[in-house]
Order: sequence, then structure tokens, then C-alpha cells
Amino acid sequence: MTRYSFFICLAAGLACTSQPQEEMAPKATEKAAEANVKTPVFTIYSGRSATLVEPLLQEWAAAEGVELKLRFNKNTEALANRLVTEGERSEADLFFAQTAGYLTTLGDRGQLRTLPDGILNQVPETARGPKKHWVATSGRLRVLVYSPERVKAEDLPKRLEDLSQPQYKGRIGWAPGNASLQAHVSALQSLWGAEKTKTWLAAMKAQNPARYPKNSPQVKAVDLGEIDMGWVNHYYLHKIKAKNPALKAANHSFQAGDAGNVMMLAGVGIPKSSDQVEKAEKLIAFLLSQKGQEYFTQKAYEYPVVKGVALHPDVKMPDGVADNSQAALNDVAASLKMLRELGID
Repeated sequence: MTRYSFFICLAAGLACTSQPQEEMAPKATEKAAEANVKTPVFTIYSGRSATLVEPLLQEWAAAEGVELKLRFNKNTEALANRLVTEGERSEADLFFAQTAGYLTTLGDRGQLRTLPDGILNQVPETARGPKKHWVATSGRLRVLVYSPERVKAEDLPKRLEDLSQPQYKGRIGWAPGNASLQAHVSALQSLWGAEKTKTWLAAMKAQNPARYPKNSPQVKAVDLGEIDMGWVNHYYLHKIKAKNPALKAANHSFQAGDAGNVMMLAGVGIPKSSDQVEKAEKLIAFLLSQKGQEYFTQKAYEYPVVKGVALHPDVKMPDGVADNSQAALNDVAASLKMLRELGID
């Protein structure tokens, strides 16, 4: 798997510059031929954003001596469909999913290779595929962002379902068109069942929540006083606060094990089409290394999946996360259908 022979030969060619002239001709010809050798290309399909993961991926590529070909699409489902459509013709060497549930689906469809135990055993059982097709790289927690100035700690809802109570009417924001909320609705259907989820969503609609296109505007809206609470992913608060330390907002998690405390795992798998399996495994090992995990925790404010890696000082672990299946998060079609039926989409 070593693709360093090109660089080693170049070094050898330079070392020969002091040799007699008659030996230079074949060396020069050899060097010219080697100069035409292309740097190996490693292709990644990524549902994670370029802003977030490209610096880390490029660091690995530079150390490994490969050129990256990156295909980014925040819609992991679209990328997964592309991989299935391409099949054995796909150029993908690694599939990086924003939501790991899609990796379970790809594995079940025969699109991913089985990962070695040496990789899988670095993370807890809950952070790897049930059939060894994928491994998580980091986690994002669903939380309630709120204004400490306008909401007392004792008045915060202890359960997600409590948000539909009368005292919160007209004070909430959400982003029903956002993939994270839709994935959380999928988790709710798995945890609560479809009937309870639909009833709760209807009650939430009656709360007249302010509608936002995504998570970050809700954090800013809390700071500006437009809303008192928003239903978001945890890291948006920290990213915005890093640029605006005066931000007047905080994150709230629900009671231990509540359906509001859904952890969404990002993860990776190796497509069956890849002929660079060893390199792909090296990249996964890098993402799970101390350096890789600290990048996710300290730069992205995410949760590590490897034991012994510290959280960012501003990020807290909830008392207990919901016991939801990661695979359940990708049942977006059912969630979209439910939201449309309720006139929420």
C-alpha cells in the first residue's frame, strides 16, 4: 500500500547527480518517466460539510501522499442513493455520513465492506454498525437553546413532550425543513411510536412556534429576544459564542434518557467498489486517533466516540441520552409524510 516509491526514487535520482556523465543519461530518462507518475487519488463522498471536515481530511492526505477528490453534499440520503446507483462503478473510496443510519442501510444493501475488529473495537458497541459495516466518528446532541435572562432554570421543560404545554406557547422556535429536526422526528417515531409523535407535533404546531430555515438562526433569535427557546443541535451555540462571547443563550438537556436527548452519530464506511481498502482503513484509524477525535471535540464542539478523549470545556454531557437506534434516524420519508400531513413541512 505504500505509494511512496515515487518520492523515494526522486530522492535517489538527486543523489546520483555527482556520478559520472555516462551514468546520467539513463538516470535522467528514469527521472523524467517518474515525473509523469501521478499522485494517487483517493475519493471521498461526504455528507459532512467541507468547512468542517476538509482541513482534517487534507491533513491526512498530505501525510499519506495522496490527492483527495472530495464530493460534498449535506444531503447524506442523496449521496447514499448515488452510491447505490453507481454500484461497482463508483469511484468512492470512503463514505462519510452526516447521519450514521444511512450507513446501516448501505451495508444492508451490500454497498459497504466489513470493517476489521481492530477499528471497530476502538469505539463502544453503540457507535458501530450492527453488522460491522460502519463506525462512528463523532456525535451531535439535540438540545433546547434558551435565554437564561427570560427563562428560569426551574421553568425549563424536563421532557421534550412538555414543550407542548401552555406556558411555552408563542415562545418557541424550530426548523421543520431542516434535516436534523426531521431525523429527530424519525427518532421520536422509533421511541414513542407514530401516533404519539403525530399528536405531539400537532400540539407543537398549535404553540405557534417561530419558523426558521435551520439551527443557527434560532440561537441568534434567542440572543436577540425573538424567541425564548429553540430546538437545535448543541454545537451551534458554541460556534456562535466563539465569535460572539457576549451571546445571551445557553443549552438545556432533558432528564436522563428522555426522547429529547437524541445523539446523532456521524460515521464512515468503505464502499465495496473501492480498490484502496488499506488506505481507507488508515484514514478511519486517523479519524479515531487522539488527533482526529480532538479535532471533532475542540474545533467542532462535538462528542467523541473514543474513550479517554475530553470534551470541549464548554460542552456538557447530559445525564443520559435516549436509547434510540441510529438506523431509525434515516427513516426521513415517514417523517416528511407526517410533517406534510400536519401542514408543518
